Amino acid sequence: MTSGGPGNLGFYTCGIMLLLVCAMKIPALVRGPHNHLLRASCLLLFAAGCLMIFAAPASITALNRCTGITNVAAPVVYATMIVFSGASLLLIINWRPGPPEQTRRTSRLCVSAYGLAAVAVIALFRAGEAPVEQVTLFDAYYANTPYIREMIVTYLVAQGVAMTVACTLCWRWSKEVHGSLRAGLRVLAPAYLLNTCFDVIRLVAVAARWTDHDLDFLVDDVSPRLAAPTSVLGCVGFTLPLAGPRVAQTARVVRQLRLLAPLWRTLAPVPTPGAVRASLPWWRTPPALLLTGRKTALYDALLALTPYCDQAVREAAFRAALRRGEDASRAAVTADAAMIVVARERQRTTREPPEALARTSVLSAQDLVPLSLALASPVVQHVRERYGAPVGSSPS
Repeated sequence: MTSGGPGNLGFYTCGIMLLLVCAMKIPALVRGPHNHLLRASCLLLFAAGCLMIFAAPASITALNRCTGITNVAAPVVYATMIVFSGASLLLIINWRPGPPEQTRRTSRLCVSAYGLAAVAVIALFRAGEAPVEQVTLFDAYYANTPYIREMIVTYLVAQGVAMTVACTLCWRWSKEVHGSLRAGLRVLAPAYLLNTCFDVIRLVAVAARWTDHDLDFLVDDVSPRLAAPTSVLGCVGFTLPLAGPRVAQTARVVRQLRLLAPLWRTLAPVPTPGAVRASLPWWRTPPALLLTGRKTALYDALLALTPYCDQAVREAAFRAALRRGEDASRAAVTADAAMIVVARERQRTTREPPEALARTSVLSAQDLVPLSLALASPVVQHVRERYGAPVGSSPS
């Protein structure tokens, strides 16, 4: 087992998770088989999942034992690495906006080049001889073996070129976009850079063998340490652009719910005859649906309070807010909040709405959040204490 890298469990966990995500995309791929971006992402996820599973030390040993071919796991892992590298480039090529014809031409070139590189790895392994099993030191051990040497250099160069290009493309593209896509690209760039470092470190160890030096620790101990951070950064980088907008939208909805909480607590007890209020428990209701339901209920409550709204109360609150230094627009919202609070008190303590009030509608307010925040104003509490008693009616 590799001394510095993740154990079998780490490899298998990452591999299974990647394959599960790939399987979740299969139905969408079946519905849209000509979606090049989706095809590239599925290929990348499948190749990455297989790579993590095949690269586990236990899998390497099992492949060698099951096939009866010593070190057959090496070309399997290396060919899968090349497919993963090509899929990474292919995904970025199709992901990044560009002329369709140029995208198709570049995609075909990428598929051809990395397909040939994968075939070359298998052919070179068949042409060479690797009789001594090496689970973790294959690259260094066979660095001077004819054909096997070329196979090792082929996979390292192919992956190094792909990772370097992918890193450069991600970094350049990140300067042109914003939001979660930019964040994802800024995470993917170092992930691909770490992959490039992996290839360079192994090439250094192989080249050291060519000059009769021993830097095998680079293969056995140093390069495997890059596997875990590379996998984590890669998963995060590809997840952010997909999940980022949804997370941001959910965060905005949750924030609105929190800001509307004071108004909700104020108006929730208001009876709304004729309006249907569905029970929406917060713990099992999607935030967006809960926000829509609460806004609807709040507008229904405001409509029910309209007969109790007193223009005189609003004007008094407006003047008081201006005296406290609020500008006209903010004072108007504070005045509306004060009028609503007084209307709620009058509805609660009267059987019928007073006929003598100079009523006004509060349904013209399109944004309920400022109204909710205005409830904390001292003006609202002062007006409530002064005008909250019912006018011209008996208590219920």
